[in-house]
Amino acid sequence: MTHLISGRRLAAAILTVSTVTAVAGTLVTAPALAAPALAPALAPAAVTAGTEASLSLPADAEIVSAGTNGFLTARPDGSGGKTFAWTNIADGTTTPLPGQFGYDTGSDTAVTSDGRTYMLRDMNGPGSFHTSIDLKTALGEDAVFVGASGTLLFATKPDARGKLDLYRVSKPYDSVVKQKISYGSQNTGFKILGSGGNEVFILGSDYDGLATRYFSTTYKLNGSGPFGLYDYTKPVGAWAANATGSVSPAYLAWTERANGTTEASVYNRTAYTTTRFPLGTDENVTVAGTVGDWLLYGLPGGATATSPNPLHALTARSITGTAKVKLLDHITSSAVAPDGSLLVRGGSATEGEGLYRITEFGGEPYVTQVATTGQPTSVRVTVDNVPTVVDLDKNGTTVPMRWSLSRTNVVMDVTLTHGLTGKKFTQRLTQPSSPALITWNGLLDGISAPNGDYTWTVTAKPLNGIGTAGYDSGNLRVVRKANPHDFNDNGSTDVLARDASGALWRDDLFDWPVSGQITTARRTKIGTGWQTYKQIESVGNIAGSAHGDLIALDGAGYLWHYLGKGDGTLATRAKVGSGWGGYNKLAGGSDLTGDGRADLLATDASGVLWFYKGTGSSTAPFATRVRVGSGWGGYNQLTAVGNIAGTAAGDLVARDTAGVLWLYQGNGTGGFATRVRIGSGWGAFSQLVGAGDVDNDGRPDLIAYGAGGTYVYRSTGSATAPFSRMTTNLYPGEGTKFTSVS
Repeated sequence: MTHLISGRRLAAAILTVSTVTAVAGTLVTAPALAAPALAPALAPAAVTAGTEASLSLPADAEIVSAGTNGFLTARPDGSGGKTFAWTNIADGTTTPLPGQFGYDTGSDTAVTSDGRTYMLRDMNGPGSFHTSIDLKTALGEDAVFVGASGTLLFATKPDARGKLDLYRVSKPYDSVVKQKISYGSQNTGFKILGSGGNEVFILGSDYDGLATRYFSTTYKLNGSGPFGLYDYTKPVGAWAANATGSVSPAYLAWTERANGTTEASVYNRTAYTTTRFPLGTDENVTVAGTVGDWLLYGLPGGATATSPNPLHALTARSITGTAKVKLLDHITSSAVAPDGSLLVRGGSATEGEGLYRITEFGGEPYVTQVATTGQPTSVRVTVDNVPTVVDLDKNGTTVPMRWSLSRTNVVMDVTLTHGLTGKKFTQRLTQPSSPALITWNGLLDGISAPNGDYTWTVTAKPLNGIGTAGYDSGNLRVVRKANPHDFNDNGSTDVLARDASGALWRDDLFDWPVSGQITTARRTKIGTGWQTYKQIESVGNIAGSAHGDLIALDGAGYLWHYLGKGDGTLATRAKVGSGWGGYNKLAGGSDLTGDGRADLLATDASGVLWFYKGTGSSTAPFATRVRVGSGWGGYNQLTAVGNIAGTAAGDLVARDTAGVLWLYQGNGTGGFATRVRIGSGWGAFSQLVGAGDVDNDGRPDLIAYGAGGTYVYRSTGSATAPFSRMTTNLYPGEGTKFTSVS
């Protein structure tokens, strides 16, 4: 069983396993030294008190080194470097330390450097001491630092033959003491893996002219005799430059690489046997240490990895048996304490991100939380910033939606669903910033989004498989002004066209010009069998709904009403009445009385114009007809265009047989003011359609269709020059395809 306790103040020892540069050399003995005295410490720049219940850890902090009474952490400084601080476990105080680099010492001595001068500080309290060592001055400019243990520094420099000698360097008083502890032979390299119990664990290699030999050894810091004492050098398998390991009284443990795989080798120091455990193919898997008879390993960086890997977890593997236990969901850095316990920076799905201590209790690994970052290990959506009402009437409107996440190594899926149609807008972000930003362009399924209620959902799944996914949801409402020529309730104009086979098509237009052109969004087939009708006319909202409707006159003189359902489709037709066969032109969609309802105009064979006031009723949409006047037989096209000239009521345009177009401004009572000539040349078009507000500028517009092309005539608001022509990609090359456009 694995035990996990959170929220405890611990005064236990903690120590980080660090990665140290490999050097070359053959080991020899060196004089033993007593622990050196240090000069007086510098006063800290600032001190921050910790909490009483539990230590707090910055979210971006990693463990560098630790001792009996505290630990050293590193944080990014925002410019590619690091900042360092020492935390005292007993009182939670944090002391910032200078330097660009920090090192593992296995003690309460904190070592940092600027790359040349190494600053050693005893962190045991106000009476502590400090000193500094300029390694280049002590050994020469060709010296290379390889590690630290307590108050000792280890470095190499080449001898006269170019072979590397290993030195230990200290400053017990005011002068530097340097001692060579190996001499250069055919050694190709060695690496200090860690220290503990007054010894340093080393992997080495040498070359005999034919092959490379790999070995391990332990170096006693205070051995007997005039020099330190080396344990028996043991052959090992091939190790890589990033090999990791640890030393304890019972075991030596390290990683080896062979044939593209990583193994953990564990040497039993009592039984003199080595056991190997396969750790997969990733060369960065780390042996964090041994606790009792358990080997602990994991793949650091799990909090930022971009692919699932079970090795991101901190796992305990029985050295003497077959048991295997996951202790934490991920590990980013680890530390072996002087008492043999292990300190790990990582996370648990149940306890969150923080610092954890691993000990042995009853022969099993035991996990205790030392400090917390206050962040969950599982993904959480912590804040959402999504508008509840969105007005898409303004051209070019985009909708920013933001979500703050507990961590960003996720794949984040956002789904926006329209309640009426079920259509969705989706977007995926991989490793987004926080807050994560989605900018919705106001489109749904490739067309302008319809009015109504929407639900949004967010799912943020961890890329590394660590912890559970985060979820969030909410609602928003899209609002747009009604357009009488809109059949799917998205505020933009729809144009209906019947082809020669009798199929009726709906083209949805985008209501913002692109490079001065009106563009189409999508064409949808409404249905077939429409060849039975002599005339088809879009008439706006005549039955009280918020959407455009359609009327159709058949060959028997019956007028039929198709109620718009608001989703781009039409309800089953309803009979308006009979006797309509005497009309040769119908023009609907304009509010001619200013009562907010669309009306209908019709001309009979004798040229009389009749006015049908809209009632708003789906069963009887028009009132009894009223005679407007005679003389309208000279026009071959009548189009209700809405209020295009600034009066209080809808207007009418009429084209005569000579191709001249005339404007009749509505007077608000179903009649019209004296006509005004618009211009000639309009005979090139077979259809003129009052299309509502095509470009979303607040005025209704006209669409002209014919063999010579299709154009949008946007309303100017002027009675003398009411239109300005724009190009469109509507019906390209289809000027003779359709027998009716409305």
